[in-house]
Amino acid sequence: MRRSTIIKWLCTTGVALVATAGAAQPALPLVDAAVGGVTAKVTTWRRDIHQHPELGNHEKRTGALVAEHLRKLGLDEVRTGIAHTGVVGILRGKKPGGVIALRADMDALPIKEATGLPFASTVTVDVDGKPTPVMHACGHDAHTAMLMGAAEVLAGMRDRIAGTVVFVFQPAEEGGPPGQVSGARLMLKEGAFKGVKPDAIFGLHVEPGTAGQIQVRPGPLLSSASDILIDLTGRQTHGGRPWEGTDLVNLSADIVKSLATIASRQVNVFEFPNVVSIGSLQAGNRMNILPGTATLRGTIRTFDLTRRDRLKALIRTSVDGLAKTYGAEAKVNFEDVALVTGSDPKLLDTILPALRSAATAGVDTNTLLRGAAEDFSFFEAEIPGVYYILGSTPAGAPKDAVPTNHSDKFDIDERVLPVGVKAHVLSALAFLDSRAAK
Repeated sequence: MRRSTIIKWLCTTGVALVATAGAAQPALPLVDAAVGGVTAKVTTWRRDIHQHPELGNHEKRTGALVAEHLRKLGLDEVRTGIAHTGVVGILRGKKPGGVIALRADMDALPIKEATGLPFASTVTVDVDGKPTPVMHACGHDAHTAMLMGAAEVLAGMRDRIAGTVVFVFQPAEEGGPPGQVSGARLMLKEGAFKGVKPDAIFGLHVEPGTAGQIQVRPGPLLSSASDILIDLTGRQTHGGRPWEGTDLVNLSADIVKSLATIASRQVNVFEFPNVVSIGSLQAGNRMNILPGTATLRGTIRTFDLTRRDRLKALIRTSVDGLAKTYGAEAKVNFEDVALVTGSDPKLLDTILPALRSAATAGVDTNTLLRGAAEDFSFFEAEIPGVYYILGSTPAGAPKDAVPTNHSDKFDIDERVLPVGVKAHVLSALAFLDSRAAK
């Protein structure tokens, strides 16, 4: 039996073996046993991190917890302070081979928790002089704990690993304070992969869905995200004499309506899905004053960067034209928050048997596109990647009313934690084996 065939069979049966010296040898401890051995720790880490959430670029406690764990595992290198609080751990196997990176994000959100969990967050921090509650409302506590568990399992298999595993614990996936670059971009800028450039990078994200099911698809999965920043200037006047000034409120309303039709009428929605939404409109502070300034903030979501750039051009043309009809000045800017996130088809095909072995509720390779965005996409702009969703709806939750990510009631079924650990481990081994077999 060919070596690649052996490995594929091992992944589909859930038995972890690693080839050495041309023959298959049992990995001790077996992956299933090793994952079982760390599950209690992973659960404890998840609850501890959940109870002590930290906002983007302030994950000092979380980063220290991760770094201490990686050092105890005896990794070859543990780097800290990358992109403020990021941690990178490097595990070199005893045999030469490729390099795989596994990524987890660490930051929480400015949300007051309402889950009622015994380990619910009560953390409040100062943000620009305002007391701000903080919560792990997106599952990054689980992501961090699962990758810590995977690091422990893989460190125990060092002798049988052909290649290098890079553990990336990223800050500020949700974005940092205003003016600060998000975590993935800053980690890349600060040389997170200096001297150990990965051949591929894998990431997962918990979301509502059948607990233990992995959802993935070749090509795009999550949309790009670009902020729309529109600033209007006109002549302020009394509300009873609108002809003496510039009606920026009506102009703003026309812009909102115009942008909605751009997304649905000026581009082919059957070619690439796209959304243009205005989520914030600030204009004036009294009912009888037409203000001299107004701001609109929104987002562009699509699955093709050429389409994204086309939408930007159409938005700029529309806003400029409407502003002229009102006698106002308009400044239109965009900020690219995330690129398209998805999976390299060849890479996905390589590790799909491993994901099927890890998933306790199957793998859906036809999952729907999502309008959410991820700065994991900036890693994928430089390194081929696979990004997948791990269903985590708590047992007994009503299917039609499950609190989603970013909800103050968001929670996961902790039984998916070992599923995520196993997915990390088996996908890393499958990839490294595929490189060694060439």
